[in-house]
Amino acid sequence: MTRVDPTARVQLGRTDLRATRLGVGTVPIAGLYAPVSEEQAQATLRRAYELGVRYFDTAPLYGYGLAEERLGRFVAGVPRQEVLVATKVGRLLQNARPGDEPSHRGPLRDRQFKSGSELEPVFDFSYDGALRSLEASLARLGLDHVDVLLIHDPDDHYADALNGAYRALEKLRGEGVVRAIGAGMNQPEMLARFARETDMNCFLLAGRYTLLDQSALAELLPLCEAKSIRVIIGGVFNSGILANPSEHATYNYQPAERSIVDRALRIEAICQRHGVPLAAAAVQFPLAHPAVATVLTGVRSPAEIEVNAHLFQHPIPEALWDELKAEGFLLAAAPTPAAAT
Repeated sequence: MTRVDPTARVQLGRTDLRATRLGVGTVPIAGLYAPVSEEQAQATLRRAYELGVRYFDTAPLYGYGLAEERLGRFVAGVPRQEVLVATKVGRLLQNARPGDEPSHRGPLRDRQFKSGSELEPVFDFSYDGALRSLEASLARLGLDHVDVLLIHDPDDHYADALNGAYRALEKLRGEGVVRAIGAGMNQPEMLARFARETDMNCFLLAGRYTLLDQSALAELLPLCEAKSIRVIIGGVFNSGILANPSEHATYNYQPAERSIVDRALRIEAICQRHGVPLAAAAVQFPLAHPAVATVLTGVRSPAEIEVNAHLFQHPIPEALWDELKAEGFLLAAAPTPAAAT
């Protein structure tokens, strides 16, 4: 049997930062789909801290500033050196102007933040834009520095991000304003390009190293292992289907196709034969890869973070991973928690 300690610390690349294996994403407490009260948001963050979580991820996009503001109010009440705060650049929040390129594209394009903000997120991957973005983020967070700074979803803006935002992040790291730099995306191919062409410390990869999609294993994860770049894995439930597979489930933020639902149900059936919740296998699987530092889960209530911490610690027999491989659901080259111990 294997299980994961959610509070265990792992070094983030070639830095002195140590992240907990379980991290918290702040998208839900920023009012994704439905409003979340300030009281509930703070209770959620406090409960995560009580459970030993010390890695908190946010971004200007989440709730159009609300996630950063709420995280900042929480951090003000705990020892600053105890937590790692990660935020992002690439979108500026401002009143919409003619000629702006709204950032309602990519995996977040259909999301609705019920945050009450009148600001509009617009793409800006320039050098100055990255500096201004961080300055605004620090004001919302009420901090003088963040620990991790990521370039956020530069899918259609690689050249701008490489020649602009990345140079700004290098400068900020050199000045000690941030301690680790990287990029956060929903695709492994461009992250692999960043790994080859830059000196980044860590990446956030969402939805591409899961029980349903192991595309990051082809190039990105081996490259990160070789270059000592640590990976934070988000989207381990592939936007819901690996938490509750059904005909109404979503996969990568869209209604899941029947073939995907059937695949998820077959994986769930294997898990059930071994007495393991599908969600437990989903959160523990990515952590077996030596390049992976943390699994990031978005939560909107204290109960949700309690469930996720429990899933990390649910015992999983080695035979479960063996059967998933034998049935072709896991790639043969994918490390499993049993093999990693």
